[in-house]
Amino acid sequence: MHMKTSAPGSSLGDSWDPDVAAMVDLLKGAEPLRNLGVDQARKLLESIERPPGPDMRTVRSTSIDGPSAPVPVRVYHPHRVPTENAPALIWFHGGGMIMGTLDSFDRLARELAEATQSVLVNVDYRLAPEHTYPAANDDAYAVACRVYDKPDEWGIDPNRIGVGGDSAGGGLAAATALRARNSGGPPLAQQILIYPGVERRQDRESMRAFGQSPFLTAEDVDWMKNMYLGEDPTTDDEYGVPALAATLTGLPPAIVACGHNDPLRDGVEEYGRRLQDAGVPAAILRYPGVGHGFVMQTANFTRARRAIADIGALAAARFSVLA
Repeated sequence: MHMKTSAPGSSLGDSWDPDVAAMVDLLKGAEPLRNLGVDQARKLLESIERPPGPDMRTVRSTSIDGPSAPVPVRVYHPHRVPTENAPALIWFHGGGMIMGTLDSFDRLARELAEATQSVLVNVDYRLAPEHTYPAANDDAYAVACRVYDKPDEWGIDPNRIGVGGDSAGGGLAAATALRARNSGGPPLAQQILIYPGVERRQDRESMRAFGQSPFLTAEDVDWMKNMYLGEDPTTDDEYGVPALAATLTGLPPAIVACGHNDPLRDGVEEYGRRLQDAGVPAAILRYPGVGHGFVMQTANFTRARRAIADIGALAAARFSVLA
């Protein structure tokens, strides 16, 4: 399944949705993240005010045993989701592997739980530069294994567990799916990859056209990747850089979504096509007029609300056929 919702066009100036263009104007002259540094970038993300997300039946903050220490998680249970044998979505938030918390991604977690009609487990994995590769990957996989091993503790169906993430978290979700396949781990029902970071920066058309986007620059991609993976790409493997995987055969069905104006777009969509070529059912969704990080802006962007609805409907349908 290959779905695209975009129109041709590569100019930054004439291809933003009107509500996105207003934010682009506000962000003109803003310092790139690499100039702010890690501490200020983190403070900036946490300082953004977001309206509360959908009300939940329960929201539970706890922790799950990790490879070296407990991993904090926040578990969202929507009202319409049963309290037993429910589908579950393990979510890894974005933030370039260096920033992001359960608080700054609370609204998105609530929206995704509601849209996918699943119990959502939001994972507070360790961040770089304090914790470099493979710390976050190990946390991600450990949570997936623990949730699968103790489904009754969460009221979930072990045969309907998916993984997903946005941006850096999408890369973690893709890596977790690869690791589960390779290691005989949890039989994941699906993977939801929203503009996932599946590769280091490559010389692609979207990177050239949108690499100076106010939402993500090419140089910031390098800066953040280097802090987590290190500066030597010859040491990379398929878990740190999922695009390096020799084969994608045998992975769970996927939803792969990206904005037309995202510098990561072409690499993301290539990963989606590789999934399709490997026989993996994969919906590739491209949204015009928006850039990187747009699903975090449902309060401001019409296209973000549409994307959450689309992704949620596809994910809920996948969970439903497995019930």
